[in-house]
Amino acid sequence: METRNIAIIAHVDHGKTTLVDAMMRQTGMVDDASTVSMDSNVLERERGITIYAKNASLFYKGTKINIVDTPGHADFSSEVERVLRSIDSVLLLVDAQEGPMPQTKFVLKKSLELGIRPIVILNKIDKPAANPEEVHNLVLELFMDLGASNEQLDFITLYAISKQGIAIRKLDDPRKDLTPLFDTILETIPPAKADTSLPLRMQPFNLGYDNFLGRLAIGRIYEGIVRKGQSVIVKNTEGVARKSTITSVKTFNGFERKEVDQADAGDLVMIAGITDIDIGETICENEEQEALPAISVGEPTISLVFLVNSSPLAGQDGKLVTSRQIRERLERELEINVGLKVNFSSTNDEFVVSGRGELHIAILLENMRREGYEVQVSKPQVILKTIDGVLYEPFEEVTIDVDNDTSGPIIEKLSKRKGVMKEMRPEHGHTRMIFEIPTRGLLGYRSEFITDTRGEGILCSQVIGFRPHVGEIKRRSVGSMVSIGTGKAVAFAIFNLQERGVMYIRPGTEVYEGMVIGDVSKQGVEMLVNPLKGKNLTNTRSSGADEAIQLIPPFDVTLERGLELVGDDEYLEVTPHHIRLRKKYLTEVDRKRKGKA
Repeated sequence: METRNIAIIAHVDHGKTTLVDAMMRQTGMVDDASTVSMDSNVLERERGITIYAKNASLFYKGTKINIVDTPGHADFSSEVERVLRSIDSVLLLVDAQEGPMPQTKFVLKKSLELGIRPIVILNKIDKPAANPEEVHNLVLELFMDLGASNEQLDFITLYAISKQGIAIRKLDDPRKDLTPLFDTILETIPPAKADTSLPLRMQPFNLGYDNFLGRLAIGRIYEGIVRKGQSVIVKNTEGVARKSTITSVKTFNGFERKEVDQADAGDLVMIAGITDIDIGETICENEEQEALPAISVGEPTISLVFLVNSSPLAGQDGKLVTSRQIRERLERELEINVGLKVNFSSTNDEFVVSGRGELHIAILLENMRREGYEVQVSKPQVILKTIDGVLYEPFEEVTIDVDNDTSGPIIEKLSKRKGVMKEMRPEHGHTRMIFEIPTRGLLGYRSEFITDTRGEGILCSQVIGFRPHVGEIKRRSVGSMVSIGTGKAVAFAIFNLQERGVMYIRPGTEVYEGMVIGDVSKQGVEMLVNPLKGKNLTNTRSSGADEAIQLIPPFDVTLERGLELVGDDEYLEVTPHHIRLRKKYLTEVDRKRKGKA
């Protein structure tokens, strides 16, 4: 049986997972009533984004088509980089209204560099403001800007409505199903090389973990046959070889994994038994075989410290609160999350965690709190490095779509954060701006962006590399409102405090001394307040009705917002049911002692 190996790449929310689900239904791999989806992770379904690269397969006209669904968010781009090395072509989805976005540019650039000829799918052509002809021209310009070859510039374009399971070759074609897409895949993508006469050579591009089987390797068989119980040689990226044995072989059948005795060259499989396998290593039969080219993984751009929760309310929510439990959880995460780095060499209660962005870290923290962990984390810091005696820092390309009347404040604020505008143009009644800005400049800005655009703006970014350090950037423009009492906040106190700034709490919230309960407009000011103070009661009857207390809805501190808000002298406390900001030194005595030191 012939095999085609493809990946689906696109920007966030351009319809990758929806298209894969429709492909599965129309080929009978799942029934129409099935709720099984490529986005199997709970957080993926809640947020509507793909976080982890996943495999599936379908059968069409006697051909097996292996599909890898890749994340669209820049923070998970390390997942995309690895996948592209192991497939034969890509389906590049582009929203027919939004056009190419930052992650579109990133994944396309990687594909073109590897010599892949993408199939372009202009999706969501049913949108009222969709303009497929204009977007097609923008995609062509993007291909040229990224240095595509003449063959790559002659790409095939399909039009789709993935939600309805429709693909067409021309805009005026009848809209029935995805048959034009399946036929195009068979016509244009060559079958995977399947020489089973050669000795085994396989390379993992992704990792998994099973409580019974241990570390799992998902990879492509380039040559030969992989068998259950087979003795193999594993060569690392430096060419050092070690022996191991394969204990399990699974292929992909729809969304499921099917246990088999062997799998042939050209297929994508999952194997177990090599406990220390890593991304990009070569699995072969003998030491004389040449290792496959290494797969590089993008390096982290930010780091922060994970600590044991030491607040007065520690241990009330979570069951997993000790440093040993947190350490074991981070070690398990490293088994599958190759974009993450953890330094365990500091004190027993502190672990330095490095990732690709704030969302990358936030997803890890969200998973941990749902599993019952309590932890507190420090303010994220960008990772700097010195090259030839010069200090370098990570930079990002930011694409922003906003209403025309809100572009002024955006430009002003990003300029103060050392952002440089590279492009500005009108687009569908909005203004699209592209900036290059240090990652430090973006930290803490997204919540301001939501406020300035009234929640209607779109901000997307991607890391573009390290550049010389640009000097000091003032990130936070507000001070902290810190509680001096411990207990439940009362409405009367919050009513009086809300005139001084933005509140993070509501009546009845448990607070403690040193907890940050709001912010004040004056930068660097630390206002000590008592949210427990009620109204003074007297024995004098009032001549009129008391003034009604009207409270402004609080600013809810979510994980992402908390990572942006946390200051240098603060921690973000993360528990299964609460997200709190707190000072590192909780009591006034501690703060004075720290100041003298």
